[in-house]
This record gives sequence, structure tokens and C-alpha cells, in this order.
Amino acid sequence: MTVSTSEMGLLSIIRKIKRKEKEMRILMVGLDNSGKTTIVLKINGEDSGVISPTLGFNIKTIKYHKNYFEQTDGLVWVVDSSDIRRLDDCRAELHNLLKEERLAGASLLVFANKQDIQGALKPSEIAKVLNLEAMDGSRHWQIVGCSAHTGEGLLQGFDWLVQDIASRIYVLE
Repeated sequence: MTVSTSEMGLLSIIRKIKRKEKEMRILMVGLDNSGKTTIVLKINGEDSGVISPTLGFNIKTIKYHKNYFEQTDGLVWVVDSSDIRRLDDCRAELHNLLKEERLAGASLLVFANKQDIQGALKPSEIAKVLNLEAMDGSRHWQIVGCSAHTGEGLLQGFDWLVQDIASRIYVLE
């Protein structure tokens, strides 16, 4: 298996955190078929060739990734940018989730996934539909276009998330 530049970059972030012996808890959520499992497999260097729908939830530890609400430092919301018909549902679910008291301080990373599919909305268009601007001042957030399939954008997104969490919790050297 070859290790891509983005995976190497992610590993360096993980090593920085490990040196500090800190743990970050990141909850990854989104509508079904948005690409959550593929993203987790991709950044973990696992085969994402054959994936069936996830029933319930998966817990994966990627040095700083656990899947539950308690003490959640970061929230990753995955959007299928090509599924335009479900974007209203997507917005409603996201805003419901953000009302969750235990997620109040969590940094929010929105992955506008499936950018490699023709006709997918751009991250700026997704941000508008999800009404992310409404959160300005109340929560740290960022939207990043990505492709879970190719890995494009994943490092950029997780890099922002890790740095944002670190700036609130402790200082990375």
C-alpha cells in the first residue's frame, strides 16, 4: 500500500498530538450515504473499495477520533454535495444537532463531500444552503470541499479542525 502525501500529513498531526499525550474526541455525523465511513477508512489507510451502509454507528480510534457526544471537542458534518434534493433535510438535521448542549463548545468542520462528482454543489453554495453564516461568533466553523474517494481535501479539513481544537484546549508547539 502506498502512503499518499495527505496521509503522511495527517500522520504528522497525529504524532504532534501524541507527543503532547492529549486526546481529541471528534464526532463524525451526517445523513446516510454522505461518505462518513469512506472518510474514516481513507484517513486510517484502510481499504474503502467495498462499503455497505453502516447500521447504527462505528467507533474508530485514529489517535484522536472517537464517536460519541461526551466531551466532544470537534464535530465533522459530512454532506453529499451531489444530493441536492436532500440538502434541506441536511440543514435541518445539522441545526438540530447543534442545539445539543453537550456539543456547545465543539469546533465544526463541514465536509462538502463528493466534489469529484459532476454537478456537485461548491462548498460556498453548500454553506449558503446550510445557513452556516448564522453561526458566526457563536461557534468556530469551517467548510471544506473534499472527495472521500480520492482523499482530496481531507487533510486540509482535519488540519483546520485539529488546529482549531488545539488553540482552544492547549497549545501545539
